Amino acid sequence: MIKSKEILITGFALFSLFFGAGNLILPPSLGVNASEDWFLVTFAFGITAVIIPIFGIMAHAKLQGTMYDFGKKVSPLFSSVFCFIVYVISIVLPVPRTASVTHEIAVAPIFDSSPIFTSVIYFTLVLVFALNRSNVLDFIGRFLTPFIILILLVIIVISLFVAPGDLTASTYEVPFIAGLLEGYQTFDALGAVVVGGVIIVSMNLNMNYDYVLKRKLIMKSGFVAGAGLFLIYGGLISSAALFGSEFGPDVSRVAILSGLSELTLGAYGEVLLSVLVALACFTTAVGIVMGTADYFKSVFKDSSKVYTFTVVICCFVGVLIGQFDVHYIIQVAVPTLMFIYPIIIALIFLNLAPDDLGTQKVFRVVILVAFIFSIPDFIGVFGEFENVKSITKYIPFANYNLGWVLPSMLTFGLLNFKNFFTNS
Repeated sequence: MIKSKEILITGFALFSLFFGAGNLILPPSLGVNASEDWFLVTFAFGITAVIIPIFGIMAHAKLQGTMYDFGKKVSPLFSSVFCFIVYVISIVLPVPRTASVTHEIAVAPIFDSSPIFTSVIYFTLVLVFALNRSNVLDFIGRFLTPFIILILLVIIVISLFVAPGDLTASTYEVPFIAGLLEGYQTFDALGAVVVGGVIIVSMNLNMNYDYVLKRKLIMKSGFVAGAGLFLIYGGLISSAALFGSEFGPDVSRVAILSGLSELTLGAYGEVLLSVLVALACFTTAVGIVMGTADYFKSVFKDSSKVYTFTVVICCFVGVLIGQFDVHYIIQVAVPTLMFIYPIIIALIFLNLAPDDLGTQKVFRVVILVAFIFSIPDFIGVFGEFENVKSITKYIPFANYNLGWVLPSMLTFGLLNFKNFFTNS
């Protein structure tokens, strides 16, 4: 029997593992730019930053293995390469970004210290938590997440009463697409396949549940985390939209978040925001580092030495890259996301599909199609090329960097349509 308390604690822990740097700085920026279209942008942002990541957790609940299991139906070699690429991306981009955001928002405004000093202290603490993993899930779920949610709700509620509410025209040409693509930058779909494994390992260490009970607990916890994420995202986007007139035309994402906290919490805003940012970013960094270390530990026959070595390497890389500013890391991430996200999303949905629909052949062909049709999006990030444009004009949604979506869906449908009549 699963207790409600366990569902809440696991759900809060999952929320906190998701809720990091991008989850804080992206929604307010969307709100300011979307203004009167804030609801439409919130809905679109929720698709890529909430629904798909929670589907990823549900896929983990079904598989109850590691990220390797996500791609093994394509082939063992593909899955190994896929895992390696995703973990490298995770350690090189989202994890260092948490340190960068922490420095720019939580440390630099209060202390006169260098980014490298912040990164060293930050990843030393990540190292300590990741090496003492048995208590991490419970600690995050019981203490850190409720505090994070409380501060965010205070900012959101106050904004409803004190904001001028002068909504203007959206600066986005297509608000819905802007919300979808900005959701990529949270890295939450990627995070789902990484931290979902952390939840599985933590449960195996601390709970004596069978497959069925673990699946129920993970899925219910996923709904708790998803509801919390959507509530906070919607609140931050709407709050920033209501305060939109207070910000200039070219204000940075970090400045918008800082300004929003100051406008709602006054003199205490800077201090509370510093605590919020540090906690939110830190829990995400710990989750991704542990997930990466868990995978390489499993590759090398559950070697605890490999786990420790991987954690140390991850933290070292974090120190090196975490000293760069947030905007630079976000810009570097764009082409990477255009390359890996279609494959991740396709794998999530394929693993959720019933086994008779998600055969090895379906996995292989759909992933190949998603990869091929994502190439123009990847190339397009580096500039407009006539050869690419002559191809993408025939692909639906390619102008919005979503050219892979319809071909992948049609491929899945056609393969299973044929299989249905073959089996009949």
